[in-house]
Parts: sequence; structure tokens; C-alpha cells
Amino acid sequence: MATQTLADLGAEVVKVERPGTGDDTRGWGPPFLAQASGGEAADSTYFACCNRGKKSITLDLSSIEGQAIVRRLAQKFDVLVENYKVGDLRRYGLDFASLHVINPRLVYCSITGYGQSGPYSTRAGYDPIAQAMGGLMSVTGERDGTPGGGPQRAGVAVTDMMTAIYAVSGILAALFRRSNGGDGQHIDLALLDVQVASMINIAQAFLSGGIVAQRNGNVHPSVVPSQVFDCIDGQVMLAAGNDGQFGRLCDVAQRPDLARDPRFATNEGRVRNRETLVGILGELIRGRSMAYWTEKLAAAGVPCGPINDIAAVFSDKQVQHRGMRVDVQHPLAGTLALVGSPLRLSETPVEYRLPPPLLGQHTEEVLMGVLGMERSEIERLRADAVI
Repeated sequence: MATQTLADLGAEVVKVERPGTGDDTRGWGPPFLAQASGGEAADSTYFACCNRGKKSITLDLSSIEGQAIVRRLAQKFDVLVENYKVGDLRRYGLDFASLHVINPRLVYCSITGYGQSGPYSTRAGYDPIAQAMGGLMSVTGERDGTPGGGPQRAGVAVTDMMTAIYAVSGILAALFRRSNGGDGQHIDLALLDVQVASMINIAQAFLSGGIVAQRNGNVHPSVVPSQVFDCIDGQVMLAAGNDGQFGRLCDVAQRPDLARDPRFATNEGRVRNRETLVGILGELIRGRSMAYWTEKLAAAGVPCGPINDIAAVFSDKQVQHRGMRVDVQHPLAGTLALVGSPLRLSETPVEYRLPPPLLGQHTEEVLMGVLGMERSEIERLRADAVI
């Protein structure tokens, strides 16, 4: 996702994959992409979600010649991003220290489960493990002792996503420093570090007050009302974050007296009398539709929205207006719909220049165009299973 974001912003990205199998996520299905000619393509929709804008080449990094090709590419490129386990690339002479010698300007970003140092550094790591160890699952899910209670992981790989955003930030900062006369540098990113950093107010409450947060389901622990409410035709998430918003909510609900009630007039009072207030609001909200509450409260300046499934998300007029679905032309799938970038830059807008690549689709193009290899040399490398 980090390198896809850089590609969206205009970078030329070359993805180096294993010959024959490629990136593991190509096989993370079903679902797989549907071919325009019928049947399934070899690549999963999981792979498609985070690999647009990239060129794919295949290289056997365990071979001497494959390693040599990476070194030659490292002399030409500005950034290298890798997610091998700690020490793996050092065996091949492709670690930061080795490549820094041949290209001091190279920005080298390593993304691992636990970082380049520490007692867990050699362990393999995935997003759900970081969610568990970094505290997120301890505060996600319904309260213990309630129906469905217990730890839950987030429905998408949020730790991976946040790590990607930090990676892009670090890479751009390193490039900016380099543009001001500095050398390249090593960026050491760990999923666990990112997840711990993402605990924000929950972490600070513990560090400052020793408070160990508990799971609260869809209820905000210190703002009322801020939770899910049932409607006739579904559910809405409603969040009245201050006394003014609460007063306007009461007006829309035709219960202005609630805002004047001493028990509910302040957020502190509403938190202390949560059960009583939520019971009253629940009965009021249950009697009307999601659209009623969403539109009426939006007009009143009170944050509220329906709980959409993914089909409803892409049918939403705001999502459509913002262009969060984009279409690209894929060599097997034909017109392929992808999730758009949320970045809106006024002078250098995001460009969707390439679809997710087929495995090794650009090997010849890159080796010839970037390294100046002759076709005969490329054929020999292919015959020797280097590419």
C-alpha cells in the first residue's frame, strides 16, 4: 500500500517478485479477478487492491545474478522498500549497509513485524498479531459478559494501512532531506510500533493515569451519546460531541426538555446517566428510518450516518461524487474497478497510470529500459531461471 500510494503520486515503482509464484497475496483468494473472456484470473482481488501503478519483474534473489541485478537497479533508483524478515537480505548483500555503499543517496525502507532490533525482531509478523499485541483488540469488541463480548480484530488490516501511511511519510521526509544535500537513510518500521503509537488517547490515559481501558463495543467511553442506535430499517452511528450538538439532537427528536434536564445538560452528566439517557433516545430513534435521522440531524449539524455495508458505500452519492471508484484497463480482466486514492492535490492530482500488473509483466521492459540489457542476455537469464 505504501508503494501504491507513491505510484499514485507519480513515482515509477518496480515490484520485484519471485519467479513462478510472485507476491503471496496474488494467491490470497477467492475471490479472484474475473477475466473478461470468462473464468477466473490467477490474481486475487486482495492483490489488486494495493498494487496498481506498479511494474512487475521477477528475480531469483537467491542467485548471484539475481542479486547483481538488484544492485544495479539500486544504483538507478531513489527508494527501496522491502519487507523481508530481519537479516534475510543481509545474506544476499542487499541490506541497507551494502547498498548504501554503492548508492549513498538511496532511501531504504524496511517494514517488519517487530523492527530491526529487540527480542522479537526475528519473528514473523502479520497485521492481526500486531493488533493483538499492540492493544487494539483489547479495546475492540463488545464488553465482556455481554452477547458477543470479547476481543475482536478490526475488519480490515488497519495496522498494515497505518504502517503504509507512516512509510510514505518517512520516505518523503528522507527524500526531502536528501534534496537539501543529505544522503539517503534507513527507515525502520515495525507493525507493532505503529499499532502501539495508534493507541493515542488510550495509551496516554495509561501512561498518565495508569488507566487500563476496557472494551466498550460501539459506545464511546467518555462522550454520550456516541454510539449505534437501531432504526426501523437498519442502524445509524450518532455522535453528539458537545452540549450544543446534544441540544440540537433533542430538538430534532422533539424532546427539547432532555437538553434542559440537569441530568443530561452537560456531557459529564450524560456520561454519569448514560443508561437512562440512551434508553430514552433509543426508543425515539427506533421509530424512524435511517434516512430520516441522517438527513434531519445533518441539517441540524449533528454528526450521524447509516451503517453501510460495502455495496451501500459505493452507492452513496458523496462517495460517488468524490470519485472513490476508479476504472482501469487490465490485460485479463478488461475494465477493472478499483478503490480510488483519498488524496486530492490541487496542482499535482493523483494519476492511475497502470493496473495491477501480471506476474513478471514488465521484466523485459525494465531490464532493457533501465539497465540497458540486450534481449539475448535476458533470454539467457530466463533459461537459467534467474528471471
